[in-house]
Amino acid sequence: MTDTLTHFINGEQVSAETPHPSINPSDTNDIVARYPNGGAAEVDAAAQAARAAFPAWSQASPEVRSDLLDRVGTIIMSRAKELGQLLSREEGKTVPEGTGEVMRAARIFKYFAGEALRRHGQTLQSTRPGLDAETYREAVGVFGLITPWNFPIAIPAWKTAPALAFGNTVVLKPANPTPAIAHALAAIIQEAGAPPGVFNMVLGQGGVGAAIVDHPEIDGISFTGSQYVGAQVGMAAMKRQARVQLEMGGKNPLVVLEDANLDVAVNCAIDGGFFATGQRCTASSRVIVVDSIHDRFVEAVAERARALRVGNALDPNTQIGPAVSEAQLEQSLRYVQIAKGEGGRLVTGGERLNLEQPGWYISPAVIADTAPDMQINRDEVFGPVVSTIRVTNYEEALAVANQGDFGLSAGIVTNSLHHVRHFRRNIRAGMVMVNLPTAGVDYHVPFGGTKKSSYGAREQGFAAVEFYTQTKTVYIGG
Repeated sequence: MTDTLTHFINGEQVSAETPHPSINPSDTNDIVARYPNGGAAEVDAAAQAARAAFPAWSQASPEVRSDLLDRVGTIIMSRAKELGQLLSREEGKTVPEGTGEVMRAARIFKYFAGEALRRHGQTLQSTRPGLDAETYREAVGVFGLITPWNFPIAIPAWKTAPALAFGNTVVLKPANPTPAIAHALAAIIQEAGAPPGVFNMVLGQGGVGAAIVDHPEIDGISFTGSQYVGAQVGMAAMKRQARVQLEMGGKNPLVVLEDANLDVAVNCAIDGGFFATGQRCTASSRVIVVDSIHDRFVEAVAERARALRVGNALDPNTQIGPAVSEAQLEQSLRYVQIAKGEGGRLVTGGERLNLEQPGWYISPAVIADTAPDMQINRDEVFGPVVSTIRVTNYEEALAVANQGDFGLSAGIVTNSLHHVRHFRRNIRAGMVMVNLPTAGVDYHVPFGGTKKSSYGAREQGFAAVEFYTQTKTVYIGG
């Protein structure tokens, strides 16, 4: 059944022409929903509604905001099964992955229900006699949230929940490939009792995002997407002195040393490289392996990759679903050919698969004998494509891992405490994983990277208060 989606503006579902289909990547004959192509007029209406709602929402008891977020989390949990099915049907990750993401979103809302009650301040002793000095945090205003398709309910949750928890109002622009699950989230927030204008959502193409970034009533922008678009968002926001927070992907290294448990290393590479069809900004897409175990490691990873079951995301036997779109599939296939052309050895996979139902399927690819400066090791492929780089020792592995523009997540597999301690201090990444996949983070812990992976304050957890509030300093005389 195809749903006709709406915008959410000022507490109402706003209908519009719906020319754009959201297509099931597991079965391209299946149209999940049709969504309207909003524009500057819808963004202006949403921003004005958010501005009008801001004073009452920011000055309300924090318990009011806490209760709303808790109700949102409870409703999401109660519908986890059907929301997980919708997410998997629309985005292409397997049902366990989709349901897991839905539960993550629920827990994010419940976590920030607690944080709404914990805005911290300080009481300071003034250097001037007879004066008191204190600080406290207050809401900023209206936030524009621009979110990607690869975590189409979790990322909107981890931007929306802290914004609302700390007294801000929101205009959300979700990604084009996954409007239906975003629409379901918006409907739940409204059902839970969000006052008109507190939460707004405008669907549509890139013009919606540009209108949000440029709108004078929007005080801050949180964006997750590519480096290219992120740079444009950042420049436009800073030009008018709006707050800006950018998450722009990763080309995450996984270092495997000679003393590593081989089974653990292979599991980390398979999980980080291929699950969620490799469409995670924390995916371990380049694996740096010392020469003494490189060939054994590559053979073991390739064997596991060949055994992975690629198929319809809704099939319980599927381990790897399709790419989210034909463009994303073509990008992965193109990078496999680029890597081969530069001298990489395709060990397995990297081919378009024609299965029973028409979909955007690709076999998981392992490419060995690549050099650090090859394009496959510099660019974010965002698909189930893993390259390996052979190095002589730990020192060379660390140097290779630190190359490139990205610095989101990095992992090391070793039993050496010495190397673990050195790696965690010297790797240029915002998150470090030891004997774990580079992908997979907790919802209550700060998220973000270094170099060109991130710009601005950290997302998630206790760190979110830095971006979504501002500090006010007060002096009191007698």
